[in-house]
Amino acid sequence: MADKTILIVDDESSIRDMLRVALEMADYKCLEAMDAQTAHTLIVDEKPDLVLLDWMLPGTSGIELARRLKRDDVTAQIPIIMLTAKGEEDNKVQGLEIGADDYITKPFSPRELVARLKAVLRRTDNTSTNGPIAVEGLILDPVSHRVTINDKPVDMGPTEYRLLEFFLTHQERVYTRGQLLDHVWGGNVYVEERTVDVHIRRLRKALSTDDHDRFIQTVRGTGYRFSVKVTEKA
Repeated sequence: MADKTILIVDDESSIRDMLRVALEMADYKCLEAMDAQTAHTLIVDEKPDLVLLDWMLPGTSGIELARRLKRDDVTAQIPIIMLTAKGEEDNKVQGLEIGADDYITKPFSPRELVARLKAVLRRTDNTSTNGPIAVEGLILDPVSHRVTINDKPVDMGPTEYRLLEFFLTHQERVYTRGQLLDHVWGGNVYVEERTVDVHIRRLRKALSTDDHDRFIQTVRGTGYRFSVKVTEKA
């Protein structure tokens, strides 16, 4: 698991330092945030493998951030371990009910934390996949970073590739331009929403072989979706 990245979210620098040292000694890569807003941006941009999330944060609380992450299907699968000084049973239950994968009460030993973290990662790794995604002759292989339609290579830019990968892993759901900007471009990139339209047009052009551009559908007044249920072009 040496290639795993852990996001540490705690407003106390001493806690973050202690956690970072323990995790780096266990060969994990670490990211740090001191508040929920910074944490959410890092999660969107860096896609960490697990989040260590303090319950009490300035502004938006850790429990509210966890609830937001679990409501968004793009971030819902990222495992969360809640860190808190609160030991009451109702707080533990509340954390687990909103979707946290584990709960550790301060103070805790670094060895206990690493052991619990490894256990959570083992559980979640069993459900992950990096295999090719295939839809009616359209295949995207995330390992080779190639796209084919009926065995013919498809040429597209890196942004169009990321858009297609997002759509293929989130089919049959409508996304606004703002949501696509967050999930494909990243939370730290400031571009106009019309940029999405430009890249959608480029993606459709790249997928025009054998009429596969029909899968990229415009939902008037909302945004875009990837669907094989409607055959007419939007």
